[in-house]
Amino acid sequence: MLSRTADNLFWLARYVERAENTARIIDAANRLAAMPIAYAGGSNEWESAVAATGALGLFQSLNREPTAENIIDFLAFSPENPSSIRSCLERARVNARTVRTALTSEMWEAINGAWLGLRDFDGAARDRMKLNAFLIYVKEASLRFDGSAYRTMIRNDVYFFSSLGSFIERADNTARILDVKYHLLLPAQESVGGGLDYFQWSSILRSVSANTAYHWVYRESLKPWLVADLLVLNDQLPRSLASCYDNICAFLDELSLAYGRQGLAQRVARSTRNRLQNATIDDVFRDGLHEFLTEFIGENARLGQAITDQYLA
Repeated sequence: MLSRTADNLFWLARYVERAENTARIIDAANRLAAMPIAYAGGSNEWESAVAATGALGLFQSLNREPTAENIIDFLAFSPENPSSIRSCLERARVNARTVRTALTSEMWEAINGAWLGLRDFDGAARDRMKLNAFLIYVKEASLRFDGSAYRTMIRNDVYFFSSLGSFIERADNTARILDVKYHLLLPAQESVGGGLDYFQWSSILRSVSANTAYHWVYRESLKPWLVADLLVLNDQLPRSLASCYDNICAFLDELSLAYGRQGLAQRVARSTRNRLQNATIDDVFRDGLHEFLTEFIGENARLGQAITDQYLA
């Protein structure tokens, strides 16, 4: 396969995954913003939402007030934000059109339909009901694309590169969502385990569709260290860092078989997976959850660069 084709497939999947995760971050912030002001205390949920996407510096450079409407517009619709939902779906469609012959008709229809349907949501940042419908629309569009790829693509390098993009982006976003909760959403005067803390952790779980999974796995009331254990180390959860890296290693192994050699990408991925497999949540909290996640995000970016150098350049 041409490296240009592989690069388009890899980033097509990343853009679709990023659009879905941004929708989930907006959904979490929207739930937190719905709390009574007296209960929520010093509310910073919308700035936290921007920080979760890694675009806080860009938003601040635009000199806009950090109001809910401005931040929703920035994260969802702004062409000035290359990671906004609109920008991601536009780039995904451009990439999909470039490699259309490598995609199944169902995959093309899923991404083309997602882009064309965006025009129905003008003004959603100012309308709560319309915003909720928009977020559901984006998540369902991503699921249609993901499901059509899983059900219709032949298992060759086209599928492996596309899947690698999805899991690398998913791991990055899970780490970012968890990291922002730990540092930005709990006011300093609030105690861990208090009512606000419980609601916030619950919102984070709902934002990654893991609330039911938490109660199924741990069968006890919500605790921060168990939420972190589920999202970081539990490979039963499809969005956990451990599960993402099990899949990343498997698809890189398939590529090494297809192309007849291994390289830095395989070594970096295995190193990170082994670290996740050997860690305990006590180890993670003893050394600092923020420090652990910051290091993971750096390792994940390093893996993305290694894949680019090895296969996509």
